[in-house]
Amino acid sequence: MKFLTYRYKEKEMIGILKNNFVINFNDVSKNIGEKNSPKIMLELINYLDDCKLNIIKEFIDKEGIETIPISNIKIEAPIPYPKRNVFCLGKNYAEHAREIKITRIAGNGIPEVPIYFTKVASPAVGTGDNIEFSREVTNQVDYEAELAVIIGKDGKNIKKEDAEDYIFGYTIINDVSARDLQGKHVQWFNGKSLDTFCPMGPCIVHKSEIPFPVNLDISCTVNGEIRQKSNTKNLIFDIPYIISDLSKGITLKAGDIISTGTPSGVGMGFTPIKVLKQGDIVECSIEKIGTLVNRVVELH
Repeated sequence: MKFLTYRYKEKEMIGILKNNFVINFNDVSKNIGEKNSPKIMLELINYLDDCKLNIIKEFIDKEGIETIPISNIKIEAPIPYPKRNVFCLGKNYAEHAREIKITRIAGNGIPEVPIYFTKVASPAVGTGDNIEFSREVTNQVDYEAELAVIIGKDGKNIKKEDAEDYIFGYTIINDVSARDLQGKHVQWFNGKSLDTFCPMGPCIVHKSEIPFPVNLDISCTVNGEIRQKSNTKNLIFDIPYIISDLSKGITLKAGDIISTGTPSGVGMGFTPIKVLKQGDIVECSIEKIGTLVNRVVELH
């Protein structure tokens, strides 16, 4: 099941995506006898359990359900305002670690332990929105297609074998990065947290739709040119390891977002570096989830 946040007739809503049509979640709740329907994605994540999921699946398979064509809505980021910063991993694909080993913003070689950082997404932007930057701030904007894990319930000191129990679903994040700021500050937070630098979406796919462990093709194109192409099976630290390791002493909360790292092919891996510029179209795609499309706009 695919869940999304969308805008329709100037109102922000949550819904279920089915065959290029959207079913409003408030309508679903009314029809299955729920009085208090979740209004935003964070509420839905806390609301949904296996029993409710099965009831909803049966309902949306019926004929005659009111739907909205996807062409009539504006898709927003699934979680426009995450409750906390997005947890991120650096250098979590071996080939990517090798391509950036000579830069100032990362150490040499493949990491022996996960490299964690966070980025601000306030708000995260959706598919169809712009990635905006000013050359007074940065001249080296780069893309990073990543699989993001959405946590489904609170947990601490989670065992690897229990990791899937704490997952709600998956989405795509483009971990947009200002490489010159990363180099200047010799850390990653500032260069990855500029406004509009966290495109997310187009939806959240519930974990029941994707076999575990996750094995999904991931790619990124810029103006139709393939830049990144890999599979999540190539993660150095896989999702069970990440959830278990990150939760050691840290409580992961329902709605938290973990962006698992990007494969090789980022702009700074080329010689000379391939930076994003005005009018570029960046498309990040992950199998079974969809494609996140954003246009680059230089502010003046």
